[in-house]
Amino acid sequence: MHRHDVDRTRAWSRPAAAVVGPTGPRPLRVALVAPPFLPVPPPGYGGIERIVAAVAEGLVRHGHDVTVYAAPGSSTTARLVTPLRAPAVLGDPSSAGDELYHAMAAYLDASSFDVIHDHTGLGPALGAVLSGSPAVVHTLHGPWTEPARRFFEALQRRVHLVAISHAQRAANGGLHYAGVVHNGVDLARYRFNPAKEDFLLFLGRVSPEKRPEVAIDVARRAGRPLVMVVKRTEPAERDYWEAVVAPRLGDDVEVLDQPSHEVKVDVLGRARAMLFPIDWPEPFGLVMVEAMACGTPVVARRLGAAPEVVDDGTTGYLCWTDEEMVKAVDAVGDLDPADCRHHVDRHFSADAMVAGYERIYHRALVECTTGPGRRTRRPGGEGRLVSPL
Repeated sequence: MHRHDVDRTRAWSRPAAAVVGPTGPRPLRVALVAPPFLPVPPPGYGGIERIVAAVAEGLVRHGHDVTVYAAPGSSTTARLVTPLRAPAVLGDPSSAGDELYHAMAAYLDASSFDVIHDHTGLGPALGAVLSGSPAVVHTLHGPWTEPARRFFEALQRRVHLVAISHAQRAANGGLHYAGVVHNGVDLARYRFNPAKEDFLLFLGRVSPEKRPEVAIDVARRAGRPLVMVVKRTEPAERDYWEAVVAPRLGDDVEVLDQPSHEVKVDVLGRARAMLFPIDWPEPFGLVMVEAMACGTPVVARRLGAAPEVVDDGTTGYLCWTDEEMVKAVDAVGDLDPADCRHHVDRHFSADAMVAGYERIYHRALVECTTGPGRRTRRPGGEGRLVSPL
């Protein structure tokens, strides 16, 4: 295992965080477990990794003792642990062993933490069988497939499950949730640009549920050029591109494959609008927040979390049909880019997200001692548990 801080005896000598001592609440000792496939933060594509990076930096700013378990190449002001020598291969089923080994590194260090906040696919299964502290929190980044429903039904009340939207929570309402925390972005990394050009933007994976081909059709019917910022590295993505998207390309479409964050932000800021023509109940849709952070309105299908993210008629438009999207492209010129930025600052900032997770952590720690009864506080902690509620 590769560690960026080997003096762990000194690092873990600080008092436990979920207690109140003579001077008040103490910082939390938090492990953030990112997926092992991409660095934190990611150089291009990587929504989950971008969220982990923002949570880590926010927790550090708030004075917590944070360790990030992430893929090699990661960078953070927190303590960094890279269990693997190279990132696991995204989209390769054979990488499950690497993912499990990566997550296991955090759980083997469980006694060092008050909270393990797991963002991996397999790690929550390890958290469910811990016999005591720490509290294990898992963010539900993915869609509700039948295997996912079965998996998390078995884990509920053993792992504190956090939905990323009310729509995602409602889609599996019988599950026990620790709460809902919307994804957020570090606004300092998204330059506001009030000056818009004539092109439209599609940003996302190449997959049937994202409907990149619809973005081409809508832009063409609206008489606007389209820039496509895409991820098409996995076999299914490449196949969909060749079969469905590539035949629609023309001189009015520019394609950028996973550009750097700086290039992506530049394109986001200059676009007239971002098209989000999804065909599934998107659990969140971070790209909508990224666009609005740059002052760019979003034209989205009224599905999944889109109504929670886009303020219809102020930061974009919510549509049912392609025809409505074409009309919305013309209407976005009446919207104020500053309203888009303000909407993100108020509802989807990194600070708002971190504050939400801090509340979840404290609730989880309280529940570990007073809740369903599976977990107990480890011996030696002085003081009393404190609830922020």
